[in-house]
Amino acid sequence: MTGYILTTLLAIIVIGLILFDLVVVLLSYSIFWYETANSNPELVKKRFNRKNLLLVTSLIFSELFYDLLTLATIPFGLIRKKDAVVKRGETPILLLHGLFVNKASWFWFKSRLRRQGFSNVVTMNLSSWHNEEVLTELVAKKVDEMRHKIGVNKVNIVGHSMGGMIARNYIQLRGGSDKVEKLVCLGTPHHGSKLAVFTLDPLGKLLIPDSDFLQKINRAPVPEDISITNIYSDKDNMVLPNSSSRVPWGKDIPLKNMGHTALIYRKTAIAAAVTALQQSNQSD
Repeated sequence: MTGYILTTLLAIIVIGLILFDLVVVLLSYSIFWYETANSNPELVKKRFNRKNLLLVTSLIFSELFYDLLTLATIPFGLIRKKDAVVKRGETPILLLHGLFVNKASWFWFKSRLRRQGFSNVVTMNLSSWHNEEVLTELVAKKVDEMRHKIGVNKVNIVGHSMGGMIARNYIQLRGGSDKVEKLVCLGTPHHGSKLAVFTLDPLGKLLIPDSDFLQKINRAPVPEDISITNIYSDKDNMVLPNSSSRVPWGKDIPLKNMGHTALIYRKTAIAAAVTALQQSNQSD
């Protein structure tokens, strides 16, 4: 009887998560369409053609799949386990995740980096319920720990979504510019997102367009000695409008037809990040 109850509760939770995530994806892409169509009314004429319907279906179901996969990894990110440092002297890569997930969300991305020959790939948890200064201080400590342990002067950072903003805060406002060689941003809301008004956590509220945090960080000077690559998608359903993912500095790599979470799973996005990191290592 107890087993039946537990199984039923688990089924209810799983179904609830699927339905909730489906609603989030549908609503976010509906708002995306509202923004896009109003800026380019000609698109309305083509909304029901076969090509666009297939694209919309693909975007919704692929993003739903990647979201659910990421949510399923959360329990594994709560396990206290240190990343193994394999090779001294090799520039380490620190992966910073986005809102509402944890370090386990990088499992696929991390495995692809290792297959490309990167030995020192490190992850850490960034709580969505702490402010940006607390998280930036944790990043600063992790960077110094890696530098001293591996015997290097600088590290590379890859930040997805809010993780990219925490990396920028560290580099531009918290004195970390001389400790970072390469920054790769994936779907980072450099100018915020209109969806941030729906968030309940303090960290997400920083991404409301024109917030004090965004104004401060976007006015701050960008270190010239850090190689910066900015990877973003034209169909990002969480960074709205998509132009908020763009910045006038660094190297822009626009990708097509993938959602926000897909950027840490899809082959094209990972390949772009790998190329950026390999170029960094080759310049040593």
